[in-house]
Amino acid sequence: MIQDSPALISAVRDRFAHVDSCPFQGPRVFFESAGGALTLKSVIETSAAWAAIPDNPGRANPAGQAQVDTIAKAKADLAVFMNAASGQFFVGESGTELLFRLIRSACVNAPEGARVIGSSIEHPATRSAARRWAEIAGLDYVNVPHDSEAGLVRAADYAALMTPDVAVATILHASPVTGMGMDVAAISQAIRAVAPDCIIIVDGIQHAAHGQIDLDAYDVDGYAISPYKVFSRHGYGIAWISDRFGILPHDMLIDAPATGWEFGTRDTGSYATVSDVVAYFDWLGGEVSNETDRRARIIAAGQAIHDYETKLTKVMIEGTGNLPGLRDMERVTILAGADNPAREGLVSIAVDGMGSEDIVEHLNRCGFRTHTRKDDHYSGNVLKPLGLTDCVRISLCHYNTEREVAQLLSELNSLVSEVTPTDRKAGASIG
Repeated sequence: MIQDSPALISAVRDRFAHVDSCPFQGPRVFFESAGGALTLKSVIETSAAWAAIPDNPGRANPAGQAQVDTIAKAKADLAVFMNAASGQFFVGESGTELLFRLIRSACVNAPEGARVIGSSIEHPATRSAARRWAEIAGLDYVNVPHDSEAGLVRAADYAALMTPDVAVATILHASPVTGMGMDVAAISQAIRAVAPDCIIIVDGIQHAAHGQIDLDAYDVDGYAISPYKVFSRHGYGIAWISDRFGILPHDMLIDAPATGWEFGTRDTGSYATVSDVVAYFDWLGGEVSNETDRRARIIAAGQAIHDYETKLTKVMIEGTGNLPGLRDMERVTILAGADNPAREGLVSIAVDGMGSEDIVEHLNRCGFRTHTRKDDHYSGNVLKPLGLTDCVRISLCHYNTEREVAQLLSELNSLVSEVTPTDRKAGASIG
């Protein structure tokens, strides 16, 4: 396993750019993976190589044909990575843009008087799109309240509000605020038990870097990710849709292939970097298992990542050596609780008497990259029920180390002990 092999951790870190330093800041520890993971060095090289190619995919020349082959390979790699025996993959502007497109298409094709269901835990990428297009299409939107203390939503929560006329459903795979993963297969099953023909669309953006994806097991119709959050680069998103979703009427050029969902000439380099990401998971799976099948190696990699990140978050919460963990720090509240098995590589905290922005700024000066989540259009749905105006998000990945976690705990312990308790709403400055 990753945690038992310092040599493997070193090999993992060596494959990522800027793993322990920022070109603008200098040495730093990166705990902002939920905002965008570190980038594989192979992705950077591939991006540069394809950026230099002037030809368009599909042209009758060697470069054009090579691009067709590269795109086809990437889609085949994605099918193995996400375990999709059918359906199609395509790229778009971003994961958010793709989710809007999928939800829009599902809503405008829904029967008159149908309903759309989603949960209050969702990122606005799905929640905003579903509410907007439900209203435009004349559909009722059904909100499934999440468990604010546990930071997630369960299949039973969906089942309690399901009716046969639900035509579109959205599911969040993992929350970028609480860090909790949802049981997508169970939620999907609960939806289909009542409305078997419902179009189910999943936001997999936060989950993708922290464990394997199994589309065949989920029984859903759409799934979107943002590659910059899973070791690739910014500038594009990836969507998968089922065959039955793919044939629905959708935005397309006149007389274009009926099942085509991409617009214009795509960046072959974006597809090529996807293959780099899949190759990385394949490599890691070979390091942590004796599997010979490619899909089996990817599953092994996902499990190893999950196990290692669980260990790191446990150290962050419980402490290590003589360093107290977050749960033992005075005035620190851990969102979704200290003992939550649904956690995926992320711990968000609020500190009584300290403004989260001040904490993040202080940590940044000390060489720790974290992030503030606020009661705004991104995170208010999660923070408001908890009575919080903000929180500090500490998001790690399997390229982080226990030593980095210990360094952060040391700084946080010192910081928390320096500030006199006050009303959090008023905040406190940190020198």
